[in-house]
Amino acid sequence: MKFKEVTLFGATGLIGGYLLKTLLKDSNIHLINIVGRKPFYLKHDKINSTVVDFTDINSLSNCINKSEVVYVSIGTTMKRVNGNKSEYRKVDFDIIYNIAKACKQKSVNHLLFVSSLGANPKANSFYLSLKGEIENSIHNLELNCTSVFRPSVLIGKRSETRLGECIAQTVMSLLKFFIPSKYKPIKAEDVAKSMINVSKKNKPGFHLYHYNEIKNNLY
Repeated sequence: MKFKEVTLFGATGLIGGYLLKTLLKDSNIHLINIVGRKPFYLKHDKINSTVVDFTDINSLSNCINKSEVVYVSIGTTMKRVNGNKSEYRKVDFDIIYNIAKACKQKSVNHLLFVSSLGANPKANSFYLSLKGEIENSIHNLELNCTSVFRPSVLIGKRSETRLGECIAQTVMSLLKFFIPSKYKPIKAEDVAKSMINVSKKNKPGFHLYHYNEIKNNLY
């Protein structure tokens, strides 16, 4: 399937970086809108970069106006927000939900976003409960097609060091043959490739993708 125009939120992150790299190589993708809070400096014939206020639904709607597909890989860490849960929520919930509302407003065909294994609004973990909350909220918008990716530990080089994630990567990689597939670590690059392949299948409804589903959509 060919797309005249797609939009990517979170191009500077781990999965977002791989999404952009793969989209640029894909001859079926003609234009990629890169939307963020700061200027994006990579120049390419297929890239259109826009700086936006994520609290302004109309501005977001204008950014995705002609897009057939919207990819979202946005998230922060407690370290970045100095442990402030309110600020954390502004990124991991508010921004993503505003993007989804813009997709609803513009009747975007397919929204794909990255969540987390274990996402559940009733979880004891603030992180997992917030992920579950954003999933439920977007589900209730009843978009034409929504694909939610729930990876476990991500494997890949980040621009910043996350000690806990590095330890988890090492331990889980050593034990990967003994743990259920859903909990296995997965390459961020594989998540990105799977997202793009799933976007081309355009299956209406709300769908969750865990380790096996992600792997099954790599080719």
